[in-house]
Amino acid sequence: MTQIQNSPNPLPNQQSREFEAEISLLDIVNFLQGAWKKLALAAAVGAILGLSGWFLMGSYSAEYVLLNNNNNNSYALDIVSWKMLQKSLPNLAAQAVGENKAPENQASIFNAMSNDAWWQKNVVPSYALSKADIKDLAGISKDLDAASTTILSLTLTAGGTSKEQSIENVRAASQFLRSGGAYLQIRSLLNGYEGQTLNTVADLEQKITNTQIEMGYQIERAKSLEELLKRFPGSNNSINRQYNAGDSDGKFLPLPTQIIAVNTDINQNKEVIARLQKRLDQLALAKNFLEQALILQDQTFDGLMLDKQLLEIESNLRAKLDKNDSNGLDFLSTIRTQLLSIQVRFTKGLEANTTPTSRGKKGMMKSIAGGLASAFFLMLLALLGQRVWQTVKSGGAK
Repeated sequence: MTQIQNSPNPLPNQQSREFEAEISLLDIVNFLQGAWKKLALAAAVGAILGLSGWFLMGSYSAEYVLLNNNNNNSYALDIVSWKMLQKSLPNLAAQAVGENKAPENQASIFNAMSNDAWWQKNVVPSYALSKADIKDLAGISKDLDAASTTILSLTLTAGGTSKEQSIENVRAASQFLRSGGAYLQIRSLLNGYEGQTLNTVADLEQKITNTQIEMGYQIERAKSLEELLKRFPGSNNSINRQYNAGDSDGKFLPLPTQIIAVNTDINQNKEVIARLQKRLDQLALAKNFLEQALILQDQTFDGLMLDKQLLEIESNLRAKLDKNDSNGLDFLSTIRTQLLSIQVRFTKGLEANTTPTSRGKKGMMKSIAGGLASAFFLMLLALLGQRVWQTVKSGGAK
């Protein structure tokens, strides 16, 4: 039997795998020595392209500070109301864009404001105490808890292709924050009154009906007692034992006493019905106000303009109202107070004491570095691909 001798050289496939698995530092150095000029040239071209892109597409940035004023011991916005606006204003901006109700030439900034992330990044509240202050003063006083959530100002930033455009955009954003915030509060106010007119009216009418039915029985009882008094005129003698007219033994009271008690109940129910009826009249006035207000609410998202229009409706209704209608005047006064409160909150409450400032273009170094790195790695991949292709071709030729 012929004995197969082991070959001193490894098999070709095994040799190829070992060759591919080995990474020689010398090969890397040689590769970089041969390709450094191309890589440097690509990096320089990428840096130039990045700089050119920054000049062509880089945007200016403007900043606007709105003070959160304290009027009548109350800030225009607290932490809760600000968080609610931060969640609701993007949806309102998207709705304005979708219904083509965004102001003219402001569609781009409204599209940006329809994104939740824009409000997180571009509207930054400044608190009375920073996180570092809270950490340093922890445990000194519980009164500092309120200060830690007190908003002193809101800093808005917006970009644009020019300084003028960036300032215009940041003004538009600040105006939308105020007008949109006012709109959301007015809408909540009108929804509350609308719910009252729908639910309370039916409840009041039911109470009036029940009271009228009960009062009808009381009137019949009074008539019966008066007939008994005519039949038994001597029954008004005093009785030593004390009875309550509402007790089951109240029937033993003198008839005049029973008649007085029944008539007292009748008068009380008449007063209840009168109060309920005045409340219905008040809700009818509210319904009249709402019919006009809801039409205007659907026509604009500018809450400050809507507020002025609703105040005009209130004035017109007041002019037509009877001066002796105290309940109607009370309702209109309540509406007026609430509307003026919203108006003051989003005008004098959120007020800028300086004009917007443009800080010029930003991100030049980022654009240059991005272009340099992108071109460098693209050239490196191309050279490595070329090297691999040459290796594959040379291996195939063998």
